[in-house]
Amino acid sequence: MKILAAPEDKFSAPAASAAKLTLIPLVAATYFMVAGGPYGLEDIVHMTGFFGAVLILLLTPLFWSVPTALMVSELASALPEEGGFYVWVRRGMGPFWGYQEVWLSLAGSVFEMALYPTLFVDYLGHFAPSLTDGYRGIWLGFGMIVVCIVWNILGASAVGNGSTLMTILLLGPFVVLTTLGLAHHSAVNANARNSLGQTDIMGAVLIAMWNYMGWDNTSTIAGEVDRPQRTFPLAMLISVLLIVITYIVPVMGVSRAGINPNAWSTGGWVDVGRQLGGPALAVAIAAGGVIGAFGTFNALMLSFSRLPLVMAEDGYLPKVFAKKHARTGAPWVAIVVCGVAWAGCMFLGFERLVILDVLLTGLSILLEFWALAALRVREPELPRPYRVPGGIFGAVAIGIPPAALMIMAAARNHDERIGSVSGLALGFALIALGPVLYWVSRFVNRSNAAV
Repeated sequence: MKILAAPEDKFSAPAASAAKLTLIPLVAATYFMVAGGPYGLEDIVHMTGFFGAVLILLLTPLFWSVPTALMVSELASALPEEGGFYVWVRRGMGPFWGYQEVWLSLAGSVFEMALYPTLFVDYLGHFAPSLTDGYRGIWLGFGMIVVCIVWNILGASAVGNGSTLMTILLLGPFVVLTTLGLAHHSAVNANARNSLGQTDIMGAVLIAMWNYMGWDNTSTIAGEVDRPQRTFPLAMLISVLLIVITYIVPVMGVSRAGINPNAWSTGGWVDVGRQLGGPALAVAIAAGGVIGAFGTFNALMLSFSRLPLVMAEDGYLPKVFAKKHARTGAPWVAIVVCGVAWAGCMFLGFERLVILDVLLTGLSILLEFWALAALRVREPELPRPYRVPGGIFGAVAIGIPPAALMIMAAARNHDERIGSVSGLALGFALIALGPVLYWVSRFVNRSNAAV
């Protein structure tokens, strides 16, 4: 008797020939996961002046970005698997710590991903304030999330190619702004340019740390990258250089125009664009802010949505999260659920808190550095197309500067609050919840296996 095959489920069968991310789209996706443009640097100028800002933006990557990029280059090329940093920590330190890595990342994403729809709507408001008034702004934020969900279901390659185009569109206005700034040299305002009302070097360093955070996010899609052993180290090198250049060059260009750093604040690029290039350049920079918020959310959804996928494959989440689109290979259930969860967080009105970034994202990065050293000890023969120099000492040493910066950030911002709740207390509560959830998931898995 001939057995007829069941109709193919296009949302559950594994992808046989999904397009993979190549070097340039991976660099573009990394750019949005880490930077999303020079937006957010204005407060560094306000706190330290133009010269101080350039110095901080040049030195911070040496102690923060470069060590992380080196760590990602070795581990992503040695273990180019879907799930990235979860796989590294689980393999190097065991399933308990692998679970904590995912929990810290996803818990941190709640506070991060709720911001980008708000930024998207805020920058849109520069064009037509009436368009974003009241509930219209909320619906626009929801609409952005829906578009990102659909875009991500189209696959990693679609997100990477879109990020390439958005990077060009986003940076175009800053090329014009930098050129105008260099051509608009003013000696009249030199004193204003160099004098500050109040200097806050450590605060500026912390803002620079946030703007250089996220290098490990692309690792979760390593299984969807073309020739990852070669591509990841190159992508990290190019991305570090691209981000440092696109941060420093516009600040240097504007510094030549005699803009008073005391007048800078969040969103100040639009005002500077209006001073140097008129309303048209101000509109273009605001449009870049819209693109930056959208592109960052879209790229981070690509990264974070792979975590429920690998957790489901390891039995810590229901198997439905492991369903993939047959043509694109995208984990469509995980993408939709993550998108809905982040949409719900829009109503919470979270602000980015330093202490939560340090405790959640920072601790997850530290676990990755520990996994780097642990794998050097446990699996010395593991093929490593790229290797952090210095043996086990080098693997340990590169994690020291990021750890020191995170400790300094926590010490400086320990008194941040969400209303009447201490940000530090909330951070520790979320960290403590991780082990509880791990043991609950283990118990549920045993119960299901016994049935």
